[in-house]
Amino acid sequence: MHFVIMGCGRVGASLARALERAGHEVAVVDQDESAFRRLGTSFEGRTVTGVGFDRDTLRAAGIDNAYAFAAVSSGDNSNILAARVAREKFGVENVVARIYDPGRAEIYQRLGIPTVATVKWTSDQMLRRLLPQGHVPEFTDPSGHVVIAEIPVAASWIGRRYTEVETATEGRLAYVTRLGDGFIPGADTVYQEGDLVHLALLREHLATAERVLDAPPPSH
Repeated sequence: MHFVIMGCGRVGASLARALERAGHEVAVVDQDESAFRRLGTSFEGRTVTGVGFDRDTLRAAGIDNAYAFAAVSSGDNSNILAARVAREKFGVENVVARIYDPGRAEIYQRLGIPTVATVKWTSDQMLRRLLPQGHVPEFTDPSGHVVIAEIPVAASWIGRRYTEVETATEGRLAYVTRLGDGFIPGADTVYQEGDLVHLALLREHLATAERVLDAPPPSH
């Protein structure tokens, strides 16, 4: 898959190297050409010098074919603007923005753009919002058999009960994040647009669960 990253600071460079190690194609955008030195000599991806929310710059980085876009520069305004351009102008579904101000982060989360506030940032958190979630479980038990993973759910599941999600995936809902707040769903709680679904299940069932939730739910 092709990923575009805006910002080649410590965060952006680390994210780019991690994605490339995982076998993906990566393009990194930064206004400062010297920032690309952080990528190291082994980085084989594309580097584009320019403003990360400029459409021509994004096209040069391959945004038209991007699976995901991460805005991780040092400026909140630039990050959210770039994320919105990627989502709204180029139709990139998997978008995440790094936001320094937690208050702003909550606002943008309500707009449907996942954010990671600096105070709780880790490279894993960024990857979980870019990659299919089976690649980076949030929790693995000591035996390695049980994982908790945030799994994307297709829009066709909107309005369906979370009990149906459990039945279809052979998993258990660990918790749901809605508009920045986590909660444990009840028997009648339904999936809403923007919900982040965290499932606990056996590792060998993870790939199957991702395929199930990426497809329309079974008919009643």
